[in-house]
Amino acid sequence: MHLNPGFDKIKQDNQGGLFLCIMRKEAKQKKDRYDASAIQVLSGLEPVRKRPGMYIGSTGSSGLHHLVWEVVDNSIDEAMAGYANTIIVKLLPDNKIEVEDNGRGIPVEKHKVTKKSALETVMTTLHAGGKFSSEVYKVSGGLHGVGVSVVNALSDFMRVEVKRDGKIYAQEYKRGKPTTPVKEIGKTKETGTKVIFHPDEEIFGSLKFNYEVIEDHLREQAYLTKGVKITLIDARGEIEIPKSFYFEGGIASYVRHLNKNKEPLTPVCYIEKTQDHILVEVALQYTDGFTENILTFANNIHTTDGGMHLTGFRAALTRVLNDYARKGGFLKESEENFTGEDVREGLTAVISVKIPNPQFEGQTKARLGNPEVKTAVETIFGEGFSRYLEEHPTEARKIVEKCALAARARIAAKAARETVLRKSALEGMTLPGKLADCSSKNPAECELYIVEGDSAGGSTKQGRDRTFQAVLPLRGKILNVEKARLDKMLSSNEIKALIVALGTGIGENFDLSKVRYHRIIIMTDADVDGAHIRTLLLTFFFRHMPEIIEAGYLYIAQPPLYKIQVGKEKYYAYSEEEKLEILKKIKKKEGISIQRYKGLGEMNPEQLWETTMNPENRILLKVTIEDAAKADEIFTTLMGDEVLPRKRFIQTHAKAVRNLDI
Repeated sequence: MHLNPGFDKIKQDNQGGLFLCIMRKEAKQKKDRYDASAIQVLSGLEPVRKRPGMYIGSTGSSGLHHLVWEVVDNSIDEAMAGYANTIIVKLLPDNKIEVEDNGRGIPVEKHKVTKKSALETVMTTLHAGGKFSSEVYKVSGGLHGVGVSVVNALSDFMRVEVKRDGKIYAQEYKRGKPTTPVKEIGKTKETGTKVIFHPDEEIFGSLKFNYEVIEDHLREQAYLTKGVKITLIDARGEIEIPKSFYFEGGIASYVRHLNKNKEPLTPVCYIEKTQDHILVEVALQYTDGFTENILTFANNIHTTDGGMHLTGFRAALTRVLNDYARKGGFLKESEENFTGEDVREGLTAVISVKIPNPQFEGQTKARLGNPEVKTAVETIFGEGFSRYLEEHPTEARKIVEKCALAARARIAAKAARETVLRKSALEGMTLPGKLADCSSKNPAECELYIVEGDSAGGSTKQGRDRTFQAVLPLRGKILNVEKARLDKMLSSNEIKALIVALGTGIGENFDLSKVRYHRIIIMTDADVDGAHIRTLLLTFFFRHMPEIIEAGYLYIAQPPLYKIQVGKEKYYAYSEEEKLEILKKIKKKEGISIQRYKGLGEMNPEQLWETTMNPENRILLKVTIEDAAKADEIFTTLMGDEVLPRKRFIQTHAKAVRNLDI
């Protein structure tokens, strides 16, 4: 989970709203004229620079890092084809990235069609590359051969060095166009490709690469590609020791890594088989937790939105466990079958498929669409898992008993949900009494402030704009949902109030379209208790309403830490650094008063509105999920049953803590 700082006024993506305005203006000028002159042809890599979001998802941090993934993918493809076993990624000074492999090296001879070097063709032309030929790459992550050329188009500097046929060749580019010819620069006995690039400041807001984000991605790729060693070097001087990743166990090792802070219920089950030229790998392990964590990959690309391989896996898992439970007498004739939700409780799984012709939805490759993959995964995993259960009766019993417990909890939770709805209907209202709602009924303009305690709730209710701002005070700390099933969770009055206020329902009844507020703002005190309550609420949303986070509806308010007053002049500081900056500016003045806010209740309604609630002045942090696996690990560490991982986390990050109230 990631917090994006920024002022409340959310700016539209520069390739969205701005282009729309231009088109409307031109339409007015040309009116109904629609002829050949209205057709715009973009040549070369111009479409990429015109609409970068279509190729890399966004021009923010995720898009910036997507450039690295595209270049690394090419090296991974060489490894999957059996020609490379070493990849080195360097973070260079001045926001440059270097990726080098010991594969075959990009061909440099003249291309028959373009009459240019094959290297220049690949680097400067969309839909050009070896990914189209099944003879060159049986399996690859490349979809349209656009990856590295897109990176070139969005970089103001790129250099490619190729070791091939005993020689070293090089060419440089700027914004997708060559600035030098392909030239020989030396001799070598090695083979491989080195790509160095610097993202274009005209395209990206920030060029700062995140070491941890790149580290996590490279570790993931090493898990998915057995036998390849991937090394990360920070040449910027921030991280001194290089990190190397090499895993013989592949995705089975990956599952063990994902569950390192959880209590396993069974050993890792690993199944691998090829059917109709589709290689299917599945590794899974059950833990004593309540949440599922399933990661899917196609040709080493993380398909965050799942697809046919996930559909096939889920169908086989549910069918096999129901068959085993019926045959073994764990399910009586009078009992209904386990649902998919029952059999996935506490499950961690990694599904990886390698296919010759992947059909991804979108250039960012978030979902796999090949229907034949569903059949292959369902067949291979179904047969393999059924055999595993027969051969491991002890583990099978533990899994089925956990499914049965989950089924009973689901039935209890359903009854609890119905009770909540019935009670609301009988009381003649659907909203909790403690909610001070807003007058607007348009969710797009409505905000819900979730605050702790009656004192803060009172100030917030008085200071708000009643037209579009609603307030829900919570009493005390809500239940830690990391350690509770849904049925127990729904016995908590505070959580029930929150669910009813949001209007979405929960569990299998969750419906994002019914959410009553498009800004749900957690506003807690700037102390340890406030941080704890905020973490409990974030855990609730991440585990039970992740769709709200994915839609961009969840925020964290930033109340000031200090009020600094000199006579009638007032200043608000939101951090220690800001306080020092303000004091520097007014240091010559006498009679400075500094007030440290420990709670929202210490502010009067006018101050709360002015500093924390007024859209013109306030600062909000938008909560996003950059990496679901990383977020899952953090919440398990902070909120789970295991004490040792939490102790290690605290020891590691203790020095970074500021404003600690003891």
